[in-house]
Amino acid sequence: MLPEPFRDLEPLAPHWSLGRESDRMEQRLASTMAEITEFYDAIMPRMDAILAHLNEHPLDAMPDDARRLLWLTLSLAEIAPAVHFYGQPSVINGFDARQFRPVDVPHFTPPGEPAATPPSSRHDKP
Repeated sequence: MLPEPFRDLEPLAPHWSLGRESDRMEQRLASTMAEITEFYDAIMPRMDAILAHLNEHPLDAMPDDARRLLWLTLSLAEIAPAVHFYGQPSVINGFDARQFRPVDVPHFTPPGEPAATPPSSRHDKP
């Protein structure tokens, strides 16, 4: 569940409150622009209140309900370019976003989830 002041956003949580960056990207790509816009329109006007609430908690000791709210805000960051720039879920004239390999960041990786292995590069080899 989300924190009490944001419980009205709960119907969005199953689709958009995702702990992994790669899951948020996949959700954006799998969604229609109508779904993306509906999410954007529900969250964006509440961002001042959401950020004020999240700022009450240290990132490394955030309660579960606040963490789910944080993940909603990260999904907003994921879909905002689709709303403001692209007018579609994917990047215009871009390559497949799935080619990006996100590296999990402590405090943003859900508890119990294995961390992503960073892709190797020619600079990693001796």
